[in-house]
Amino acid sequence: MQEVSPIPEPLKSLAILVFPRDRDKGERIARALSDRYQSTLVLYEEERMKRLLEKYDLLVAIMAVGIVTRSLCRHLQDKWRDRPVVAVDSALSCAVPVVGGHHGANDLALLLAERMGLYPAITTATDASGRPCLESVAGRLKADIVNKSSSKSINLAFLTEDVPILRLKGPKILLVDEDVAVLKAKGLVLGVGARKGVSSEEVLQAIDQALAESGRKREDIAFLATAWLKKEEEGLLEAAKSLDREIVFLSREELNSQKPSTPSRAEDLGLAGVAEPAVLALAKRLILPKKAYGRVTVAIGEN
Repeated sequence: MQEVSPIPEPLKSLAILVFPRDRDKGERIARALSDRYQSTLVLYEEERMKRLLEKYDLLVAIMAVGIVTRSLCRHLQDKWRDRPVVAVDSALSCAVPVVGGHHGANDLALLLAERMGLYPAITTATDASGRPCLESVAGRLKADIVNKSSSKSINLAFLTEDVPILRLKGPKILLVDEDVAVLKAKGLVLGVGARKGVSSEEVLQAIDQALAESGRKREDIAFLATAWLKKEEEGLLEAAKSLDREIVFLSREELNSQKPSTPSRAEDLGLAGVAEPAVLALAKRLILPKKAYGRVTVAIGEN
């Protein structure tokens, strides 16, 4: 079987702002992050801040949080347009996401913790509680958030519960409350069913065969979907990690609300099926009905 490697993403541009005395520390950060960001070392001048925010995807500032805050405040617009900024102290002991925590600053702080041992001072409620947030879910599903105003309500709900991911297929006229987030998804949805104890190699081999039969590639995958019963299935979780893709776990009600094209062995568990119903629930159209590949069943849909 072909060796698995994560699907490469283009490097984001990162400006590392330093005072002259901290140039060497900026260079250390640039080296530590070289495989994830295209870094540029910039000597700090407050009057250049607006241009830097427009030019770079993210900023790291090796200076006090107070200096960073005063430099940023007159340039801030809203959470969706502000560039993520992380402040790092001159001792390289702490990384503080100042702006854009859910839009890249938290991830950058965590990477600095992993690579350089800095303490990630993350203050966003969902991340501090080890819970998901709408922005990260949308990113992992390769989807855009249509009604961004829903993020506050959704993220508050994530603090205490698992917010379900549903798809409503038209034509319909839909009335929704403000706390319903609408995502515009794109790419392939892979529905996967697997026997207990299946290995990640079996799962990946089945996925590759299904993709080949559909004339598609791993890069086309947006996310995987399966039954809630598989939340602890190590082989499936490891396969998703190897593909660098999210898994959506659907409930009994969500799976049984679909009508698969053929009967399934999952009927013994009181389910209409797993792989194909998962695709029907989350994809716009089915392009490969369920097919068994050894101990793994795969169906493919497209958004």
